Amino acid sequence: MIERTNDLAACHKIRREVFIIEQSVSEAEELDGLDGGALHLLARDADGQPVGTARILLKNDIGKIGRVAVLRAARGTGLGAALIRAALEELRQQPGITRAQLGAQTHAIAFYEKLGFQAYGPEYDDAGIPHRDMARVL
Repeated sequence: MIERTNDLAACHKIRREVFIIEQSVSEAEELDGLDGGALHLLARDADGQPVGTARILLKNDIGKIGRVAVLRAARGTGLGAALIRAALEELRQQPGITRAQLGAQTHAIAFYEKLGFQAYGPEYDDAGIPHRDMARVL
């Protein structure tokens, strides 16, 4: 089950595990001060345990999906794609939002392309990990 949440502690716990511990992103980069003004999604497994999260920032007509993280035990289940679809649905419900954007780790570009995103612009470094920007119309 994926729902919009105010449980930032659960979201941060997942993000800490995936980004800070597994991917060696610094805590200062991961906890960037933008969570308070964002929408958050939380995925729970059949037992109700938090296993995935995503963050949505709204600006003008764009919804930026980020901090998409799935715990190792829940990977390969389709949960990542379900989180993106849930984020897109959340964006469709926001007045005036017409496009979704995200910064994709380059190894995940094909994953996002299957969900309708197209890469644009040059590759760049974000927290020591190569990324490209991607977008799609809602």
